[in-house]
Amino acid sequence: MGLKTIPFREVEDRAKNMYEAVAAMSGQARTELEERILSKAIQDHQQEDLDVFDEVDEITPETYVEKEKVTTIAINKFLDGEVTWRKTKPV
Repeated sequence: MGLKTIPFREVEDRAKNMYEAVAAMSGQARTELEERILSKAIQDHQQEDLDVFDEVDEITPETYVEKEKVTTIAINKFLDGEVTWRKTKPV
C-alpha cells in the first residue's frame, strides 16, 4: 500500500478548523482500532478449543495478510463524510 497525499481543501470542506478535523479523524481511527481488536478477540475466543499439547499456528510471510491501516480507513471515512462529531462546551 503506497502513500497517498491528503488534499487540505477536501479536509477544509468537511471542517472549518483543521484541529477539529484531525481530532475527528483520530477519534474515528481509535474506534476502528477498537473494533478490529474486538473482532480479533471474538475470533480467538471461538477458536479456543486448544488442549495442553496443541500447537498454535504461527504467522509466516506466506500466510501474512496485510490489512489497511486504521488511520487510512479513518481519513477515507472522514473525506467521504461518514464521520460525525460534535463539539463539546468548555467547562
